Amino acid sequence: MTGRVKRKAGLAAAAARAEAAAAPPQVCALCERPLGRRVEWHHLVPKSEGGRVTAPVHPICHRTIHATLPNAELARIYAEVEVLRAHPAIARFLRWVADKPADFSVPVRRGR
Repeated sequence: MTGRVKRKAGLAAAAARAEAAAAPPQVCALCERPLGRRVEWHHLVPKSEGGRVTAPVHPICHRTIHATLPNAELARIYAEVEVLRAHPAIARFLRWVADKPADFSVPVRRGR
């Protein structure tokens, strides 16, 4: 009888962990605004450079990152979000997008 209770408790705990993992992230890793309906996952170190760790971002934030910096620089210099925020072009973008709604979208131009 004890085994059945332990299994049920284990299943309930596993279900709770799965539910927590399935819950969408609440804020963008780059601009720290609440996320909207669309969420993209940015590889902090690009996959082409061997990266595996991702962070949730708005589509406009993701496009801005890749329009501003090449993958080699992202891997070598800007692998941490705090350092990425300090880049002059990204910092200017963050000031501009700060008061926009979560699902705000406009075309992004290449910055170089």
